Parts: sequence; C-alpha cells; structure tokens
Amino acid sequence: MEEMVSQIFGIWYLIGAALVFFMQAGFAMVEAGFTRAKNAGNIIMKNLMDFCLGTVAFLILGYSLLCGQDVAGFIGWGESPLLNFAGTDWSSLVFNLVFCATAATIVSGAMAERTKFISYCIYSFVISLVVYPIEAHWIWGGGWLAQIGFHDFAGSAAIHFVGGLTALIGAKLLGPRIGKFDKDGKPHGIPGHNITIGALGVFILWFGWYGFNGAAATNATQLSTIFATTTIAPAIATVTCMIFTWIKYGKPDVSMCLNASLAGLVCVTAGCDYINAFGAVIEGIASGLIVIFGVWLLDYKLKIDDPVGAVAVHMCNGALGTLMTGLLACGTDSSGYEVLGLFYGGGIHFFLIQCLGLLAVALWTGVTMYITFKLIDKTIGLRVSAHEEIIGLDLMEHGLESSYAGFQISNDFNSLLEDESFALSDIDLPETVQDDLQPKVEVDDAIPVYSGYGEMNKVEIITRLEKFDVLKRSLDAIGIGGMTVTQVSGCGVQKGQEQFYRGAKVNMELRPKIKVEVVVSEIPVETVVKAAKKALYTGNIGDGKIFVYRVENVYRISSTATGPSALKYSK
Repeated sequence: MEEMVSQIFGIWYLIGAALVFFMQAGFAMVEAGFTRAKNAGNIIMKNLMDFCLGTVAFLILGYSLLCGQDVAGFIGWGESPLLNFAGTDWSSLVFNLVFCATAATIVSGAMAERTKFISYCIYSFVISLVVYPIEAHWIWGGGWLAQIGFHDFAGSAAIHFVGGLTALIGAKLLGPRIGKFDKDGKPHGIPGHNITIGALGVFILWFGWYGFNGAAATNATQLSTIFATTTIAPAIATVTCMIFTWIKYGKPDVSMCLNASLAGLVCVTAGCDYINAFGAVIEGIASGLIVIFGVWLLDYKLKIDDPVGAVAVHMCNGALGTLMTGLLACGTDSSGYEVLGLFYGGGIHFFLIQCLGLLAVALWTGVTMYITFKLIDKTIGLRVSAHEEIIGLDLMEHGLESSYAGFQISNDFNSLLEDESFALSDIDLPETVQDDLQPKVEVDDAIPVYSGYGEMNKVEIITRLEKFDVLKRSLDAIGIGGMTVTQVSGCGVQKGQEQFYRGAKVNMELRPKIKVEVVVSEIPVETVVKAAKKALYTGNIGDGKIFVYRVENVYRISSTATGPSALKYSK
C-alpha cells in the first residue's frame, strides 16, 4: 500500500508540473490583455521564450546549481542532465524547470511595451541560468536557509518575490511608457486592449495554482487542505478588493479585482501547507488591500510604470505571504508540523527566520539583477526608441503588422496627446527601408502655393501617427482652434513597407496613420498648407498628403448660423 501511495503521488507530482507549465498561458493572456494591441505579438513571443530559453539555461547550469550536492549551503553542484541521462532525476528536473520559468515570466508584464526583445531574452536566460537556481537552492535544495528552518512551501519568496523585485528593478531602469505620466508626474491610465483575455489568463493561473501549491503534497489530507487554502485566500482577496474599490471609486474595479485574485494566490503560496482556513482568510484580506496599495505606491509616489501590476501582485504579496507564514503557521493536522507561528504561541524565532530569509533573497536578487540590467543597458540597451514604442513592438521588433489580422483593432494614441512633457516632434524618426531609394525635393518645391477654391475650404492632412504632436502645435500657432482627428490606416503607391509572414511576402500592408481635418474661411488655405508642410516635411516617403476641398456651406446645429459665420464663435 505504501508503495502504491508513493507511485500515485509521484504521478501527481508530474501532473502538478504540467499544471504549472500551463500557467505560462495564463501569464501570457494576463499580460496581453492588460496592454495594448500593438504589442500583443511581442508579449506572446516573450512568454514563449521565457520557457524555451529557461529550459536551455536550466539544462546547462541551472539544475545543477539548484538540485546538485550542497556546497557550503550556497550552491548545488554535480548534476549534469545533458551528459548523464540515466543518472538524472527527470521528475525533479521537469518540476523545478517549470517553476524556474514562472519566476522569469513574472517580469515580462512590468517591462511590457518598451523593452528590446533581444535585451529581454538575455535577462530571461540569466535569471534561469544563475539567479533563480542559487536562491532556490538556499530554500529547497538543502541550502543554508533550509538548514535554519526557513519555510516557503511553494514559492512566495523563491519565485514570486524574486520575480516581482526583478520586475521593479527592470521597470525603474526602463522608465515609464510614453504618456503614462504628465509633466507634473500625475499618472494616466493606459487601459489594456482586451480585459476578457486578461480575465481568462487569471482563471488559467488560478487553475494552474492548484498544481503550483499542491504538487509537492505527500498525502491526500495535506493535498486537500492545500487546495482549500489556495481557494480561500484569493477568493477573500478579490471580495476585499471589490468592496474597497466600490467604496473608494463608486464602482467595483474589474482589472484591480483580477489582480487581487492573483495577489491572494501569491500570498498563500508560502504557507499553504502551514496555515488553516482562518489564516487563509486573514491572508486574503491583507493581500486584497496590499495589491491596491502597491499599485497606488508605484503610480503616485515612486512614478514607476508597471502595465500589469506585476510588482504589486508578486513582490508585495510574495513578501507578505512569506512574513505572514511566520505569524499564522499553526501546524495543521495534515502537515504534522509543530506550532510555529507567533500568533499561535510559537514565539518570535520563526518569524525572525522568515524575515532573515526574505532579506537574503532580496539582497541576492536585487544586486544580481541590477547588475544584469545595467550591463544590458550599457551595451545593447534596454529600451526601444520612442518611434518604435509609438508604432508598436509587434511591427518594429517582429515584422508583425497586427496580432489580430482581419480584425479592426485601434492603435491607441490618446495618452500621447495628453503627455505635454513629451514632445513627439523631438523624436529622431528613422527613415523607412525605401526612403533611400527615393529622390528628395526641397521643402519649398514639395507643395506649391495654393490659395484654395473660395471663401470656405476643407484641408485634410494624412500623415504619420507619431507626427501629430508637432502638427497640432503648428496649426495652433496660426490660429486653428478646431480640428477633427481620426485614426486611419493606409499606404501610398509604394504599397507600404515590404513585409513577410511565415516566410511569404505580404503584398500590401496598411500603415497606421492619422487624418486631421480643418475647415477654414478667414485663415487662408495657403497658411494652413505652409504650417503643415513646416511640421511634416522630411523629404521621405511617409511624410503624408494634403487634400483641399471646396466647402459649399456650413450649418451650425446649435444656432441659425450658416456659411463662414457658422465657423466663428464669440470669445
């Protein structure tokens, strides 16, 4: 019977690993849903490469550092899965690999929408090669933290705190997305393009978390209680967040409640085997509030842009769960542990061990990842150019026109228009591939002088999305106060920049553009055209086009005014 039970839980161990692997899909959906459509393909690629590059790094060195024979309590050594197939514990390798990939992928969301893909790949490889395996060895591989009694059953500290702290460092060094903060430092919300996908990701993660927390269980009673605490904490966290946001903002916040579900899961992970239902409730309430505070702290005080809330969810609640285990551990019947928590009469000793372990992990991760990001930044650079960020990483990093081919997805630029501290006119825009093949003309010859058709004319300007700011300022300088701005897609006779999909050439691709329309009477058409020419001219393909139409009549709906008088408003 004992052998049969051992075999059953050995199989469950691998099933749990499969559930943890499936969490990669959850992370990808959360991050994609909470960010903009123009970066969705880049996000999917990053989450895919987190696991694939992590596998390479873990096979080469990571597994030995984590699971090898302990050396002075600091690292493991001696395992070589690539050279010793028969002697490798493949259950252990696969199980620890999927956890390693989870730590790496947490960072992706906080650094989303402005990180160079190659730089992200290098970071992902380094954290899986060295950073995570060493601190995880301290906790799970028989290292010095395990020897002094530090307890982190499934990874609140070893995985989530490490990933969240790395995300904080990366996001700080990158700087915020264009349009996130105004000139006074006030944050602007940049909504994700698909909250439904984000919610699907949260449900996938919650489902996978039963394997994340429960895979290492050794008996049915322990497994069932772990499932219980893994259910209670996120549920209570979500309810707490809903009530708080409902009271504070007048309506329950959907995206914040989704983050709260993850926060409760992260918090309970360290002590899911050590606490009872009451402890799970307390952790749920605390994590539901901490995640809100974490988001506020980053936005309003630290001025750090975290598009998906990875720091608030994983770093803040990873630390919270680790410390609360030292307070709420009660030695449940299923665990067989002694009463250890401060609140259950165990004294302060265990809580201090938890504090020491968290501090050690923070120092190791903070120093190594800061050095890693700094070296990347000083060599190949961490952040894409402003032009690439505005256009979107799908196109600029992967040559992918859209992750939603066949669907109309808006290329949001509203946040750019509100960011008065960022002048798009200051961007050094790179020329397109075809620009060098085209003859350039002088600016005075580019558009001939034209006075218009009559007393009222409509001027329609179609140009690059990123040139709107300088165009708006130029038109404002000549007294144009009213305009209609529309997001459009199009290309000229050159049929857009050459693109390929799966190796096949795409015949024609529509580029993101803006269309600005103004109707003038007192201001001459010539003045408007000159102002637009001054703002937009580079002499390269893609500068745009200007169309002039005769306007027969104008009717103001709010009064009886018609013709040129309908265009005038009293001051």
